[in-house]
Amino acid sequence: MPLLARTVLTPLHIDVRRGAVADLASILVDGRISSGGDVAVVVGPGQGERIAELIQPSLRSADVFTTTGGTLESADDLGGKLRARSYDAVVGIGGGKTIDVAKYAATRRGLPMVSVATSLANDGIASPVASLITDGIKGSYGVHIPIAVIVDLDFVESGPERHNRAGIGDVVSNISALADWELARRVRNEPVDGLAASLARMGAEAVLAHPGDMTDDAFVTVLAEALISSGLAMAVCGTSRPSSGGCHEIMHAVDALFPGTASHGELAGLGALFCTWLRGDRRRVEEMSACLARHNLPRLPADVGLTDDQFVEAVQFAPATRPDRYTILEHLAMSPTETRERLADYAGAIRDHLG
Repeated sequence: MPLLARTVLTPLHIDVRRGAVADLASILVDGRISSGGDVAVVVGPGQGERIAELIQPSLRSADVFTTTGGTLESADDLGGKLRARSYDAVVGIGGGKTIDVAKYAATRRGLPMVSVATSLANDGIASPVASLITDGIKGSYGVHIPIAVIVDLDFVESGPERHNRAGIGDVVSNISALADWELARRVRNEPVDGLAASLARMGAEAVLAHPGDMTDDAFVTVLAEALISSGLAMAVCGTSRPSSGGCHEIMHAVDALFPGTASHGELAGLGALFCTWLRGDRRRVEEMSACLARHNLPRLPADVGLTDDQFVEAVQFAPATRPDRYTILEHLAMSPTETRERLADYAGAIRDHLG
């Protein structure tokens, strides 16, 4: 992945609470983002449209654009629409696909972007990465991080619970990604950014240790802040290294080989648990496994509808998804037979001792 945009290291405004959307219109015209509400509001179908209806009467010069699909084509199409007039900022309201399209289009037009998340499915809320589909394959593109991030717990609560739970898997995967980064430092002298690593680890540890669930506002707030911290970690060091290692290589491989299998966060959590097992870190395996099980997230290939042979195929293909990365997968360089044996041991441990 190319180096990511680093022009802004922290958003001007971060708001995670119930009722946060009620103040969105005033935030957009407070002078830091736009003096008169000349903004392009980008929404996906569903809750994004509801929020746009709530704020549009307070913005005298806002245009609303609807986007679907999360594709590079839709992002380029939005960019063309943004050229039609002068805007002070772009506001992306919705889930990860909508926000990624808005981030990409805003970056290409050189406009600040406000992220209004209605789900907690992954760390794209505030990250300098837009994941967009082109020719059926999801690619990652470096973008500017949002100038403001708003998460209204009322709208998160109204969304699909499975989508929100998936964000737990994405946060927990930071533990594995950071271990891979440290491995690359030891083996290849790759520099590790301490501040970025701390930001990514802080959120992951908080989610791992919290006893609550998605019905608990305190836990959901911790999850939202952890996802935001993960995005900021990537912005600080200019790469996705703090949040993406062998775990995400496996995720991208599954997406490429068996599209539609499961969500980003679900696959990231599964990949992280397997990679942590490969590292032999039994304490971390127990912690991560307990967390994923507590939140009904997948821990075995069968949990996402994959056979063992399919998962082995994905693990074998995984390093090709990020040729510049050095992770536990590249370090072990397992053959298909070795991968199958490791998977059998892993699955047996999950079922017999960690279930």
